[in-house]
Formats: sequence, C-alpha cells, structure tokens
Amino acid sequence: MTQKAIIFDFDGTIADTVDALVSIANRLAVEFGYVQITPEQLTLLRNLSSREIIKYSGISLFKIPFLVKKVKFELKNKIQELRPIPGMKQSLGELKAHGHQLGIITSNSQDNVTAFLKIHELDSVFDFIYSGVTIFGKTTIINNVLKQKQLQPQAVIYVGDETRDIEASKKANIKVIAVTWGFNSPEVLAKQNPDYIIHHPSELLSVVQSC
Repeated sequence: MTQKAIIFDFDGTIADTVDALVSIANRLAVEFGYVQITPEQLTLLRNLSSREIIKYSGISLFKIPFLVKKVKFELKNKIQELRPIPGMKQSLGELKAHGHQLGIITSNSQDNVTAFLKIHELDSVFDFIYSGVTIFGKTTIINNVLKQKQLQPQAVIYVGDETRDIEASKKANIKVIAVTWGFNSPEVLAKQNPDYIIHHPSELLSVVQSC
C-alpha cells in the first residue's frame, strides 16, 4: 500500500459550517451590497458553481476579500458551536492509522481551524494547515503546498465539497474526491467530473486505498 497525502477543505467538508456561514452572510448583506439568502435561494446556490454564485449575488469582486475577512472574524465567535461532519472524526482517525499524511487547505483563518480541531481533539491528526483567500480556486495554494512539502502530485488526493475544489485539483494534476454533505449539490459536483464522489465520511478510507 502506498501512503498518500490527503488534503482536506475545511468548511463544509470537515466542519459543519454551512448554516453558520449563511447566518453570517445574511447579517453582512446590507453592508456588502447583496441580497440575503432565503432557504429557497440556498437550494438554488447549491446548484451553482463558485463563479455563478458570485455573478448571481451581484457582489463586486473588489469587495470579496473584505467580505471573506469579515466572515472569518464573525465565525471566530461561533467556533464553540460548530461540530464535525458526522462520521468525519472516525474516518480521519482511520486514515491516520493507515499511515496517510493529512493536511488542510482553507480560506478560513488558521486560528479558527486550529481552535476547532483542538476543541474536537483532532489537532494531532493533521500534519499541516494552510490558509489563503482565493476567489475562484485554490490551485496556487495547492501547488505551493506540494512544493513546500515535496509531495508528488500522483501521491496527493484532495477532498472538498465545492466545484472550485474540483477545478483547482484538476489544474494542479491531483486526484479529487468530491463530498456531497457540504455546500454544492451532488448534481453540480458530478458535472465537474471529479475522480470520486462520496456521500459519507465512512467511504473515505476505501476510496483512498483504491487510488
């Protein structure tokens, strides 16, 4: 068996943050000039790509970095309330026990992620955490991580819940597992042709072992 480096997205993939993020986004709607998200709109947004969501919202691209910064600050106050995706903690432990290297790439803040992992006793599971703000994708950050950690693309798997995770992984020439329990719907994820689509964290180990 070949040990892999498995890189996870954080929000919606490891941590169940969708409701908290929607709540924060709605509070900031007036300040940043976009409409609040109703339950009906959330269903629509789940079926759009990252680019389509930004276009739909009408928010200025110039404002996005400031919005992301404000959301991360607001989320800091909700860290105690957030929970891991059901089954994720056990699956991460299994992957670690099989000798795989685990990491996180996120647009959330490193402080938020570290605090969450510590609360849920997951801080010893991950070998690295990289935080960076990206609008459309994470390709540059992924490539930087591969270079810094001296990882070969063929030995790396990315796990994420959004279309931009799939797009970035393909551009970085690494395999990608799309998860259906996060933000984007299974239908829109499938359209991006990820290497794998899974519906529960318990599927992670078998997929990784088959790569």
